[in-house]
Amino acid sequence: MEFIKSDTIKSLANPGVVSRQLLNPDNSESKRVTITEVHLEVGASQPRHMHEASEQIWYALKGNGTLLLAEDAEQAFTAGDVVRFADTDIHGLRNDGDSEFVYLSVTAPPIHFGYAYGEEK
Repeated sequence: MEFIKSDTIKSLANPGVVSRQLLNPDNSESKRVTITEVHLEVGASQPRHMHEASEQIWYALKGNGTLLLAEDAEQAFTAGDVVRFADTDIHGLRNDGDSEFVYLSVTAPPIHFGYAYGEEK
């Protein structure tokens, strides 16, 4: 069993975005998943990107946003919605609501997301 105390969970940040690294290669021996809780301030976004060899599942916990997809497509993404991105699917997110947007991300196999963020909190 692994138990991760809340006060040991690290956060990564970019302007307007904080990603709490709940379960990742730094704090877990899991070879199967990374779990992150991502917070976007109003107007913040995560640019379109993809993961070569990992799929992601996002569960929207709070707020209203817009998924940024391949070929400039967009899709509303609201609290309670779930979306799955297969390997190499282009995806991103913009919080165009009027409050913080929060989602839970499960990535398999695990990824260390430090490369995508400018600072550790």
